[in-house]
Amino acid sequence: MPAAQESNGVNKVVDNICQLSPHLLTEACQHILTYLQGQTGGVDSAEISDRFQRAGVRLEHEALQNMIRFLLLTFRSAGKSGLSGDDLVSRLEEGGNKWPKASLQVLHKLWSDHGALVHAQQEVQAMLSIGQLVDMQWKLGVAVSSDTCRSLNSPYVSLLLKIVEPPGQICHRSFEMTVPQFQNFHKQLKEMAAVMETV
Repeated sequence: MPAAQESNGVNKVVDNICQLSPHLLTEACQHILTYLQGQTGGVDSAEISDRFQRAGVRLEHEALQNMIRFLLLTFRSAGKSGLSGDDLVSRLEEGGNKWPKASLQVLHKLWSDHGALVHAQQEVQAMLSIGQLVDMQWKLGVAVSSDTCRSLNSPYVSLLLKIVEPPGQICHRSFEMTVPQFQNFHKQLKEMAAVMETV
């Protein structure tokens, strides 16, 4: 039963992709390929969604996310396997889904143009599979009280990190530090920046 549900889910994703005009499919794929080539920090699904809505294509958030994941997985898999444009189209056709010729032509052209760059980037990422810091926000606060202490009045620094994980998903990590811990963290960041400038 799970395999049938998974196959049905893939069929729905492919149906949604096939309903896109060649121009919209090209735009969505270019966002994904730009990310896979290491030129952007992640795939901005909100931007893709806005573009689809302006073109009159209405997709639920989950359907759009599934489409992006499918295309990411398809291109990433093709990059790892070193597939040509013809090989990619053959694999998609073998998948049992009925792809319109126009959609396959778009995917073939884009992969033929960008596949080698994606493959090269994936080889680099395989060596350096760590998250990338995209944004860091901080604020200073004062803990007034706690469960065990009525008059705490202790300052703290709250940090929010925006990180792109290797699969391309953007995640947020938050934590708090005392002011001395934050000062030590700041000192370490300065030391890292100084070392990086010498490289």
